[in-house]
Amino acid sequence: METKKNTLPVDAIIKMIVFILIMPFITILISWKWDWWEAWAYGILSVVGFVVSRRLAVQRNPDILQERASYGKQEDTQPWDKILSPLVALGGIFILIVAGLDMLFAWPPSFSLPVKVIALLIILAGYSLGAWALVENRYFSGVVRLQSDRGHSVVSSGPYRLVRHPGYAGTVITYLAIPFLLDSVWALIPAVSLVGLLFWRTALEDRFLQENLAGYKDFTKKTRFCLIPGIW
Repeated sequence: METKKNTLPVDAIIKMIVFILIMPFITILISWKWDWWEAWAYGILSVVGFVVSRRLAVQRNPDILQERASYGKQEDTQPWDKILSPLVALGGIFILIVAGLDMLFAWPPSFSLPVKVIALLIILAGYSLGAWALVENRYFSGVVRLQSDRGHSVVSSGPYRLVRHPGYAGTVITYLAIPFLLDSVWALIPAVSLVGLLFWRTALEDRFLQENLAGYKDFTKKTRFCLIPGIW
């Protein structure tokens, strides 16, 4: 009997390589400051976090990469998410671009070393929360859709006991911490804008799931908060 292999299309592999190896270090490429330890710390953490999280996710859910590699090709993607998803997914690059320009032109003000260290730890926590959600949830798709083809059901274990959208929660705290690590007050402008988009997307996705995914309304009674425990 032949076993079906989960292979990724070439275009998905190329996009993944660009996303992993180039995007995290774009700050250095823009500023051309090769001794910028904060940028190296962020880039290395991003690369290691991406590789480790995907490795763990595939071990638990072998088809998860195939689902995420089909990004933008799923016909049942919600219309509003065809706009919001790429904005949120690729919007982080604007934080890095502004931070790179900030370093290049030395725009004031700057942050102290303790603030940068705390920001690095927060980014690590954000990545860890997102990775935990990815590993725990086999339906962790890049777009909002009802995955009937994959037997979509409610996931209420792991970080989903804390908030209903832990992946987004991890992204929120990561986006807000990056400007502080990279010493860029100006990068807070795209960061805060993206966080606003994330809250909007979370609200839309949560409403969609309540209306379409069996058992999700009951899940909302057990895990009451969408993103921030005790608040929302």
